Amino acid sequence: MADIEQLLEQLQAIAQTGKHYSKDVFDRERYDQLEEVAKKLTAQLVSNASPKKLDIYFDQDTGYVTPKVDIRAAIFKDDKILLVREKSSGQWSIPGGWGDIGYSAADIAVKETFEEAGIKVKPLKMISIKDMQKNHYPKKNLNYVYKLFFECEPEENGIHSGVETSDVKYFTPDEALNLDLSLARNMPDDFKRAFECHHSINWQTYFD
Repeated sequence: MADIEQLLEQLQAIAQTGKHYSKDVFDRERYDQLEEVAKKLTAQLVSNASPKKLDIYFDQDTGYVTPKVDIRAAIFKDDKILLVREKSSGQWSIPGGWGDIGYSAADIAVKETFEEAGIKVKPLKMISIKDMQKNHYPKKNLNYVYKLFFECEPEENGIHSGVETSDVKYFTPDEALNLDLSLARNMPDDFKRAFECHHSINWQTYFD
């Protein structure tokens, strides 16, 4: 269904962008109709497209459509990586979240880590910039997403869970890959690449 989802995303983006830029009342009416068709097709063809998700997705923005950005912070100590356990799913992930207005991507890595793991960190390297669709992450929403992974170093030792997390621990690569992972947030190759970056002196950022 990934190809169909991508086509539907493109259809919605054309409709939304057309509504924003068109000055002709008849063209705007056609783009409204196109958006309604995209919404109905999405409801029929995308398995997790609940009415609530559809309303959020189609009404969340105006103007030219751009991807959302998910930012993750890979933190290492004693050659182990810090992971948080999500309260919502019970699954483990590299700390992170959506980009926010008023914060740089590196700022978000710091902010989300403190909120989810109770620890202050310093970004060191950009590990990767990935297209979520091209890398076949399971999708939990209808947005087109870029994923950014930073390597960060801890500036303190104490860690604790936050409002959205129930546990925080450091894991070896083997331990991490044997956990119940939130694959929408991090895939096995993200862990492999994060450790490769951590061990590298002259890391070259991976991108699609």
